[in-house]
Amino acid sequence: MPLDVSTIFAQQVTLNALVQNILYASGVVGAILVVVGLLLIDAGTARRKNLFNSTIEKTLGFFLGFATYYVIGFGLWAGQYYIMEGATMMDSINDWWLGGAMTNALAHHTDPAVFPGLNTFQIFVFFLAVFAGIINILLHFAVSERMKASAYFITCIVAAVVSSALSWATWGSVGPLTNAGFHDFFGVGFVYLFPAGMALVFTPKLGARPGMMAPHPRVSAYLAPSIGLCAPGLLLIFAGLPMVILSCLFFFDPEALAVSITMADTSVGVAINNYALVWAGGAVTGLLIAYATGKYAYTLLGPLAGYVAGASGFDVYLPWQAFVLGLLAPFFAYAVYEFTLKRGIDEHKLFPLFLGSGIFGLVALGLVKAGTPRGGFLGIEEGAYAFQHGEISLVMQLAGTAVCVGTGVVTALILSYILEWTVGLRVPEDDQIEGLDAKNWELEPDVVTHADSVVITHAETAQRA
Repeated sequence: MPLDVSTIFAQQVTLNALVQNILYASGVVGAILVVVGLLLIDAGTARRKNLFNSTIEKTLGFFLGFATYYVIGFGLWAGQYYIMEGATMMDSINDWWLGGAMTNALAHHTDPAVFPGLNTFQIFVFFLAVFAGIINILLHFAVSERMKASAYFITCIVAAVVSSALSWATWGSVGPLTNAGFHDFFGVGFVYLFPAGMALVFTPKLGARPGMMAPHPRVSAYLAPSIGLCAPGLLLIFAGLPMVILSCLFFFDPEALAVSITMADTSVGVAINNYALVWAGGAVTGLLIAYATGKYAYTLLGPLAGYVAGASGFDVYLPWQAFVLGLLAPFFAYAVYEFTLKRGIDEHKLFPLFLGSGIFGLVALGLVKAGTPRGGFLGIEEGAYAFQHGEISLVMQLAGTAVCVGTGVVTALILSYILEWTVGLRVPEDDQIEGLDAKNWELEPDVVTHADSVVITHAETAQRA
């Protein structure tokens, strides 16, 4: 049927609407750059015998979460705005599941009275679906090389659904915890603390990788193939996230009035400079810790720790506050990192960054910016969803943090019980030692690593004796 221009809803396809579409699409690009950066970091740190398997599991886990979000996830998150308008969560799911009316509608054929700005909302599905996949990549860092692929892939689907429900409660402006005062601009709770909570359960169940925490009879040392790949990965993440920040803002008339996803008063320039300064502050402190201790890990953990600590408050901090926060954050990552090392806990990314710096940032926000108005929705002047009726408080920051970590813990406890009695959870130690590239894909590394050559030498010595 030919398009009849006279019958379209022109308000849905104005130039102003297109600018917003492009802006949110750039957020998608930024999020995908983060994915590439994370995969580079993994490629630089995974054992050479597991390099392909580790990377491809993260990639497939990403797409499982991504696809699951399209099927059901966005309907859960968007439900907060449907409930605000007097509809129900089920109405949101009916509209926004993969076969839903709004998911499949053409914007210029949709009356703005039914759903204004439909193109932008549809692009936002893509944006948030990427983060559903990122959650699975982050979780894989904690279980890499020792969790069965089948168990991990099942976990990815479940995690996408649960994290979507968690985002409804904790990220936006009118979800139950957000509306009550929990403030999380960048989704630290459902993107970072949730998989860290899952890792609290999975890590002790899976145990340490052979050769990681101490020499093993068959693996003298756990050697990463190219730590140098981590620096480009780090910078790709740094390059992608400013575009993501733009997608965490609402824009209202007059044309470019930026209000944060939490409905806090903010501006594009300040939010992006806050982002820049927490990275810079974290990098400075990370550099000092790294050279003082002689441990290269802090050169990477430092800037990431600053970012994670500041992410929940990019919209409300002043730039000087963001810089100070970035300077302090690596100390919390350092404390957690050293704690896990001394106790032989094989988890060096999620615990220091998210349980250390992430929780520090959420609590600091409740202390430094207590009383800052936010919540509700612009244009609503009274009632439970009145614009900026809520205030940031330490109590709600603590409550939101506990909910996000606790949701991850409970999810992993239930999953681990089911997985252990069905497909199994842990890769056998012999397979870990021999390498999953060979076992699963018949791939062999192109070089013999130092650790492997030591083992070979020991074996030859024993044979000669």
